Amino acid sequence: MTQPAQTPPALQPVRWLNNQPYLLLTLTSLFWAGNIVLARHVAGHVPPLTLSCLRWIGTFLILLPFAWPHLKKDWPVLRAHLPMMLTLSALGFAYNNAISYWAMQYTEALNALLIQSAGPLFVALWSLVLFGVRLTGAQLAGITISLVGVLTIILRGDWSALASISFNRGDLMFASSLVSFGLYSALMPRRPVTHALSLISFTTCCGAMMLLPFSVWEFSTGATLQIDLVSMATLGYVVIFPSTLAYLFFNRGIAMIGPNRAAPFFHLVPMFGSAMAILLLGEKLKLFHLVGYLLVLAGVVIASRRASAKPDI
Repeated sequence: MTQPAQTPPALQPVRWLNNQPYLLLTLTSLFWAGNIVLARHVAGHVPPLTLSCLRWIGTFLILLPFAWPHLKKDWPVLRAHLPMMLTLSALGFAYNNAISYWAMQYTEALNALLIQSAGPLFVALWSLVLFGVRLTGAQLAGITISLVGVLTIILRGDWSALASISFNRGDLMFASSLVSFGLYSALMPRRPVTHALSLISFTTCCGAMMLLPFSVWEFSTGATLQIDLVSMATLGYVVIFPSTLAYLFFNRGIAMIGPNRAAPFFHLVPMFGSAMAILLLGEKLKLFHLVGYLLVLAGVVIASRRASAKPDI
C-alpha cells in the first residue's frame, strides 16, 4: 500500500498556519492596520495611485515564480471564469486599494478608523442582497458588540465626541472603498476553484494593469514618486505585508469559514491601530483601551463561531 506523502519538516509550520483561519484573519487585520497608519503618515509624500499600482506589480512579481506552475494548470478555469476574475480584480485590488489611499490624502486617521468599523455590515449587506445569506443571531450580536468596542477605543470612551466629528470627501471615498471590498468578500466564495497562488497572482496582475493608466495620468499631473528612504520603506511594507501575505491569508480565511463569519475580523483593524499608537507613538494605555479591546475580542469570538445549523456559505 502506498504511504501518503509526508510534509517536509521545513513546511510543516506553513501547513499548520494554512489551516488556522482565525489566526490568518487576525494577522490580516494586523497588517491592514499598519497599512492605514502608514498611508496617513506618507500622505502627500507618495502619490496614491502610483503607490497602489506599484503595490500590486511588486506583489505579482514576488508571487510569480511560485505561482507559475499553478497558473499554467489553472489557466483554462481562469479563462472560463474571466468576468468573475476581472470583477474580483477590480473590486478587491484596483478600486478598493487606490481609492482608500487617495482618501487618506483628505481624511483623518480617526475618521478612517470609524468608517472601517462598518466593514462587516457591508459584507453582510452584499451577502444578503446577492445570495440571500442572512446573518445568524450570534453573528449580528458579535458584530454589534465588537462595533461598540471599536467606537469605545476610537472615541476614547467619550461617546459625546461623535457629535463633534465632521466628514469630508475623503471620508466618502474611504467608505466607497469599503463598499467595494465588502462586495469582493461576498463574491469570494463563488470564485472558481483554483490554487490560492493562481487566484492571487492573476488578480494582482489584473489589478495592476487596471491601475496603470491612472498612475500614468497621476504622473502627468506632476505627482511623482520620490526615490528616498520613506518611499522605499513604504513600498516594501505594503508589498509584503498588507498585500502579499494579507490577501493570501484573507482569501484562505474566507474559503474556510465564509464571509459573514470572517467579516467581524475587520473590527480588529482599529483595535490594532490604537495598539500601534500606544507602542510606536507613545500614547498611554487607558481604561477605555482595555474595555474596547475586550468588547472587540468578545464580539469577534461570538460572531465567528460555527453555527450548529448549516454553514453560511
